[in-house]
Amino acid sequence: MFIGHYAVGFASKRAAPRTSLGWLMAAPIFLDILWPLFVLAGIEHVRIAPGDTAFTPLAFDWYPWSHSLLMTLVWAALFAFLYWQRTHYGRGAAVLALGVLSHWVLDAISHRPDLPLAPGSGVRVGLGLWNAPTATMIVEIGMFVAAVWLYARTTHARDGVGRWGFVVFVLFLLAAYGVDRFSPPPPSVDAVAYAAIALYVMPVWAGWFDRHRTA
Repeated sequence: MFIGHYAVGFASKRAAPRTSLGWLMAAPIFLDILWPLFVLAGIEHVRIAPGDTAFTPLAFDWYPWSHSLLMTLVWAALFAFLYWQRTHYGRGAAVLALGVLSHWVLDAISHRPDLPLAPGSGVRVGLGLWNAPTATMIVEIGMFVAAVWLYARTTHARDGVGRWGFVVFVLFLLAAYGVDRFSPPPPSVDAVAYAAIALYVMPVWAGWFDRHRTA
C-alpha cells in the first residue's frame, strides 16, 4: 500500500474533525516513518528483489520492530497517547490509534506472507494482493478517490492555500504513485530508505493546507 494509507488519513477527518490533517496523515504512515530509520540503522532488513511480488521489487525480510502486529499496537497506543497529552481530545486520539493500526491491516492484505505477529515470532501473514497489480491499483486508487471526496465534503477552503494546497497535494500523491509503480527497481536499499524519509514532509504539508480549511 502507498496512497491507500493516505486515503485513511483523508477519510479520518470525518471521524475527528477537530484533529489536524497533519496528525491524521502521520498516523496511517507512522510505521513507514519508523521503518527507513530502522533499515538505515541495520535493525531491519529489506532486499531489492524484482519479482518477489508482481507489484513491488522490494522483499521485506525482517521488520518486526516497525511492522509486527504486536509492535503496531504499541506504536498506536504511544502515538495516540502523545496526541492526547497534547490536546486532551479523546476522540481524535482514538481515531489516530486506529489510523496507525490500519497500516498493518492494509499491509496484511497487500503483502505476501512477510508480516510478523511479534518480534521473534515465526508466524508471518499476508494475503498477497500485490501479486495482482491491476487489482492492487483498482483497490488503492478507488480508496484514495473516495477518501479525497469525503475530505472535500467534510471541509471547505477559506482561501487559496486551503484550495490549491489541497489540490496540488492530491495530484502529487497520484503522480508519486505512478512513478513508484512504473519506475525501474531502485539502485540500492539506502536509496529506498532515503526516499521514504523524504515523504516525512507529507503530514507537514497536509497540516499546512488543512489549517486553511474549515471542517
